Amino acid sequence: MLLSVINTRLRDFYASFSDLCDSEDVDPEEIETILKQAGYHYDPDKNTFIQ
Repeated sequence: MLLSVINTRLRDFYASFSDLCDSEDVDPEEIETILKQAGYHYDPDKNTFIQ
């Protein structure tokens, strides 16, 4: 669920993961840790989390 929400917001509203985190006031390390445990990492060229 988190992956879907983050990737949708990145696609629809934000130019980067840092923009999303700043705007939504969330801890980027916490999100990255959770998604890394599920096998995903952020690809800044694609502006999305991928496996």
